[in-house]
Amino acid sequence: MLRALNLLITALPFATALCAQNTPDMAGVLSRLDRLERQNEELLTEIRALRAELSSTQPSVPAQTAAVEQKLQIQENRIDEQAQSKVESSQRFPIRLTGMALFNAFADSRQSGGADYPTVASATGPGRAGATVRQSIVGLEFRGPEAIWGGRVHGSVYMDFFSGTAPLALTMRLRTGSIQIDWASRSVMAGIDKPIFNPREPSSLAQVGFSPLTGTGNLWLWMPQARVEQDFSFGRSSGVRARVGVVQTREFNAYAGSDPVAVEASRPGLEGRFEFFHKFDDERRLEIAPGFHTSTTHAGGDSIPSNLFSIDWFYNPVRRIEFSGAYFRGKNVVALGTGLIRQGFGFDDGFGEPVHSQGGWGQLTIHTLPRLDFHLFSGQHDDRNSDLLTGAIGKNLMFGGNLYFRIAPNVLLGWETSQLRTVYLGQGTRINNHYDLALAYLF
Repeated sequence: MLRALNLLITALPFATALCAQNTPDMAGVLSRLDRLERQNEELLTEIRALRAELSSTQPSVPAQTAAVEQKLQIQENRIDEQAQSKVESSQRFPIRLTGMALFNAFADSRQSGGADYPTVASATGPGRAGATVRQSIVGLEFRGPEAIWGGRVHGSVYMDFFSGTAPLALTMRLRTGSIQIDWASRSVMAGIDKPIFNPREPSSLAQVGFSPLTGTGNLWLWMPQARVEQDFSFGRSSGVRARVGVVQTREFNAYAGSDPVAVEASRPGLEGRFEFFHKFDDERRLEIAPGFHTSTTHAGGDSIPSNLFSIDWFYNPVRRIEFSGAYFRGKNVVALGTGLIRQGFGFDDGFGEPVHSQGGWGQLTIHTLPRLDFHLFSGQHDDRNSDLLTGAIGKNLMFGGNLYFRIAPNVLLGWETSQLRTVYLGQGTRINNHYDLALAYLF
């Protein structure tokens, strides 16, 4: 035991020295452990923050499922809407139903000639008032498959009920119809439409059964035609649109004489129009287009020429103002649509002589408010007096205006007032005032 005690006393200094050497090393180890623990805590904090951020930006699986179901429901609703409005042809190509349900309440002063909307002031006839829906329009627009050489086929057919007279004796009639193939800068068309040289017309909800300002400068008669159109570009904002074609005129009521004369009912004609256009910016543009017509009337064993030069235009110097119109000058123009002015040609010593005419129309459009538009218009048809007999119409003039108020995106309320002044050679001037309240539903 004494020996063991001596060994313990001898080893004690060495143990003390060893402990003195290991104490700094242990402190370093503990310090490193503390740093690792702090780093681990910081990493855990960052991981928790990242998880929270991901959970806020990416929806959970149930949320994703709900979003997908909502999108599917929207698509199904759109498909149902399309199924309700879609009309499909037998060839399984889409057809769009379009048109206008139009109600007119009107009043005419004396010398209306018994017409709802007279085109000449008659020498007789009391005042007239009434209401009608026979100017309503029903149309079908179609688009077909790709045609030869990459062309696209489209067209339309429009009808109304203007042939009827009594409120319940309405008869549907064809207005216009076309089949057209378009390429990048060229198109061909066949159908029934306004004259090629005069595609523009004034704005009116009162006179829809035939074009506004008929008989007072607007040659509008819908006629069978086939035409070719070619576009030429002069940069990004200017160019020329050339249109040339053949038409079939309607020669009825063209004779200005009193003796009966046999007239060939229809004749071929050649027409053209060349539109020069320039776009100043997204809201302002200028269009001006000269045109022509030439054909020959066969009547009483003679051939009477029908030639005409025209020019039409559109210009909006500022966004809210537009000016449009047309002018023509020629001879024997009745077959192109002059209403009740039946003065295309006469006979002198057995030879057919054309009646020389000039005329045109102009319209100023003012877009005052997003829902309100004003249109001021005037037009005149003037035949050369020396070509006419006493009692014939020497001049027919109309001026007036209307306003459109948009009750809803597709519902228009319109008011129009106009005055028609017809000059009869040797019989003075007849005047008719027209007032019209219209309600139109566009579909």
